Amino acid sequence: MPGDASFDDGGERPVFLTAMDDDGLAVISALAQDAVFPVSGMRWEPRRRRFAVLLNRFRWEDRVRAEARGRPYERVRSLLVIDDVLAARSQGIDRSEADTVLSLLSVTWEPGEDGAGRVLLTLAGDGAVALEAECLDVTLKDVTRPYAAPSGKAPGHDVG
Repeated sequence: MPGDASFDDGGERPVFLTAMDDDGLAVISALAQDAVFPVSGMRWEPRRRRFAVLLNRFRWEDRVRAEARGRPYERVRSLLVIDDVLAARSQGIDRSEADTVLSLLSVTWEPGEDGAGRVLLTLAGDGAVALEAECLDVTLKDVTRPYAAPSGKAPGHDVG
């Protein structure tokens, strides 16, 4: 009987995942944690009911392999797409500062009534994007080849 999947299972392949429930969204959130992007990398398309962000995603799924082989950590350009979005709001983001770099901490779902709810993108520095959605429909897709992380380090978080 096969065991559970691990990050190592997908270490060499591009990510292409869709989440339609909390469990799937938790995986996408973990993979997108510490992704960075400029304010100009966000796009809200009301007519298509779509919100998208072009991320520079740290490849968490490859971290252990990189350490074991003594090679650089990697990042990859990825699209985070939220569909069926009815409204988009942000706080703590100056959208006139298009080159300001934001850092994604998490992607969560706050359910409402009849399958609707809110996708919340929590950013470092008290920023957030709230997306009122008809349903949970989030996709994360790598769109370039991985490249060496410019910092040469894995992201870290101060605790306490």
